[in-house]
Amino acid sequence: MRNLFELAGTYSRNSRNQKFVEAAVIFPEKKYLIVIGGPTASGKTALAIRLAQYFHTEILSADSRQFYQEMTIGTAKASAEELDMVPHHFINSLSIREAYNVGDFERDALALLAQLYQKHQVVILAGGSSLYIKALCEGLDVFPDVPTQIREEVEALYQSAGLAALQKELTQVDPVYFAEVDQSNPHRLIRAISVFRASGLPFSSFRTQQAEPRFFTPIYLWLEVPREILYERINQRVDQMLEHGLETEARSLFEQRHLNALQTVGYQELFDYFVGNISREEAIELIKRNSRRYAKRQGTWMRRDGFWHLFAPEQWEDILKFVQSIVSF
Repeated sequence: MRNLFELAGTYSRNSRNQKFVEAAVIFPEKKYLIVIGGPTASGKTALAIRLAQYFHTEILSADSRQFYQEMTIGTAKASAEELDMVPHHFINSLSIREAYNVGDFERDALALLAQLYQKHQVVILAGGSSLYIKALCEGLDVFPDVPTQIREEVEALYQSAGLAALQKELTQVDPVYFAEVDQSNPHRLIRAISVFRASGLPFSSFRTQQAEPRFFTPIYLWLEVPREILYERINQRVDQMLEHGLETEARSLFEQRHLNALQTVGYQELFDYFVGNISREEAIELIKRNSRRYAKRQGTWMRRDGFWHLFAPEQWEDILKFVQSIVSF
């Protein structure tokens, strides 16, 4: 029998038509992945740790910016004390200089889960990056190839006309995806526009394919916080980040601001301040505004998916009762 790490690789995007008979043989008991989603500042980290402690298990991060060692304050990583409470994976696992995409995460997380399920029936996945959650739980959608020339044309548009030009074109050709994408991330906008120009079809039209079989059952929990309270939490979090040294952290990364990892709310606004495009006060207000907008988009894809079970962060007993109604020991 192949070891589980090798077997998990067969579940990756490279074998979409694979029959998953062997999974039932290796894991005769059902395995569960508790997926904790929610907008930024909703309390995902605290709930993930509490559930991991209850089930004596481990946590995978699905926050695509918390992978990077150099980005700590601006990505709101768990504290060192919190990270010591239970084992965490995919936090501080990469350098911003390393190329890493959602396909890499799908492959690596599946392989890791195959190992973790040898000793755990339940594992926790927490984070706000919808594409990474979808890739792990459902598999990646297949998109058409984009000729290099088209990609270069869209990148040239960004270089000459800026982010606003990308936003304008995407809202015209694919308003569905525009409503949920991180609108401040030029790389995602460039990709979506390139796919449209190459195929003539909206990027969002390729994101409706059937989910791939997995060797675990996801349990989707969404932390719902009233908008006024959430926005206040976001504003307070930004203030706390600044108190803890966000500006210093951003300055240390300024020379590498072109890297994909740094196309991120909290850093991009400060980079604009550093080069004199905006004032410090404007940068802070933009960080808060863009963080609130990102939280709103996170809610958009939750409503689109429709399979999330909504709870307030403080509903511990209800959350636990719901999970226990599904997980059988």
